[in-house]
Amino acid sequence: MDQHDSIPETALAWIKAGRKVALATVVKTWGSAPRPVGAGLVIDGQMAFEGSVSGGCVEGAVITEALEAMEDGTCRVLSFGVSDDTAFEVGLACGGQIEVMVEPVGVGQGPSVEELEALVAARAARRPVIREVDTENWARRLIERDTGDAALEALFRNDKSAREGTLFRGVHNPPLRLALIGAVHIAQPLVVMARLAGYDIVLCDPRDSFASGQRFPGERFLDGWPDEALEAFGLDARTAVVTLSHDPKIDTPAIQAALASEAFYIGALGSTRTHAKRIEALKEAGLSEAQIARIDGPVGLDIGAASPAEIAVSIMAEMTERLRRPETRPGGA
Repeated sequence: MDQHDSIPETALAWIKAGRKVALATVVKTWGSAPRPVGAGLVIDGQMAFEGSVSGGCVEGAVITEALEAMEDGTCRVLSFGVSDDTAFEVGLACGGQIEVMVEPVGVGQGPSVEELEALVAARAARRPVIREVDTENWARRLIERDTGDAALEALFRNDKSAREGTLFRGVHNPPLRLALIGAVHIAQPLVVMARLAGYDIVLCDPRDSFASGQRFPGERFLDGWPDEALEAFGLDARTAVVTLSHDPKIDTPAIQAALASEAFYIGALGSTRTHAKRIEALKEAGLSEAQIARIDGPVGLDIGAASPAEIAVSIMAEMTERLRRPETRPGGA
């Protein structure tokens, strides 16, 4: 989890260290904006800060307002609008407008420390929640995921916070995870790329010669056969699973475990012919066509990739599309 994704945790740590803290959150954008709705900044009473709301000198104005909010206990929504000519100076790529909500923690109208602790606890437990704030009266609540609520489910599925009228709903999905089955050569560049994209990585390979700390320094390996290991690990809607071993005895159990979960991406390495054989084996194992349709195989976008690094690029590209454009997921997953 990078600094932009750990704002609540940083804020709580600073408070426990005795520092005054305010949160700043992008609640609406128009035109071009380098940071999405929900992006955050944490500021302390000495003007130290982590995160970003614009990537430019909008931060300076936000920090000044945050210092005042920590003193007077008043929450506020700031609006910044710029023309194309001056956009770059304030961190907006091509002009536009952003609104930023500033909340002092534990003071006046701001959220209580207990509310912040509840948010951090939910995130630590990988429970998807929405932090709802009414900017008219500054009432707040945490909303747990309810798959029966289509409007909320759309926010979680698209991983997009939103403001409608005075009501801001900030989505806090669990951190992204990638489970790699098969510690092969392709996995080495893929681990690096996925981590840069914000994924927590685990590997699983029952073959000791592949599951080597020397080949993957500092990486975490799951113990046991892939299906049992993945079940114990716990797959959820923020997890991608990619099988790379090229050995059906290893890949197929992992795919079966992934298909029984909400994993947003299930990619399987292999040629078109290999994938056809895989599909037949899965049908014989009792899986339905609808379940099997969720597999992206052969894995990766067709960009003519040849080397392990290029194949890793194609996998990351496809995985990113499935994450950010849920409508592209095969089988309607």
